[in-house]
Amino acid sequence: MPVAGKRMQRNSRPPPPSARKPVVSPKVPSREAAEENKPWTSRLVLFLRLVAMLAMIKGLYHWAQLIGFTGAASGGFENQSTAWQASTIYFAVIELVAAVGLWLATPWGAVVWLTSAMSMAVIELMFPTIFGGNFIVVVFEGIMIIGYLALVWMAARERSA
Repeated sequence: MPVAGKRMQRNSRPPPPSARKPVVSPKVPSREAAEENKPWTSRLVLFLRLVAMLAMIKGLYHWAQLIGFTGAASGGFENQSTAWQASTIYFAVIELVAAVGLWLATPWGAVVWLTSAMSMAVIELMFPTIFGGNFIVVVFEGIMIIGYLALVWMAARERSA
């Protein structure tokens, strides 16, 4: 006997997959969020894509150094210091992984990129003999990190409002 106010159907079927709404995580900026008139979220996604392209270029540059495509013949990979070799391998891998994660706008992509940016800044500041101690690289990485944090903060405020 059915409960008052509720009807039981014998042959009830779940709705077809096309009728179900997709589940979207509220923390990950997506195209749907950008289409919902959320300008800070769309700016964050654009920033992540630009940083992803930059990370891909940097990663490919490190791979070019690793395989000997760039640099003088006498200054090849095997002729460099062990610290330079280890740093080059590290950045060749982490920059490309960060590029994929940033392009997909995933949280892990941002974490990998932040790790890479902080690592580059520390190596440039604390170990100038490895890559030359270029202070401009440190400033650029700092500006990128501050820009990312500002955009994330504004996008989070926008989503909570």
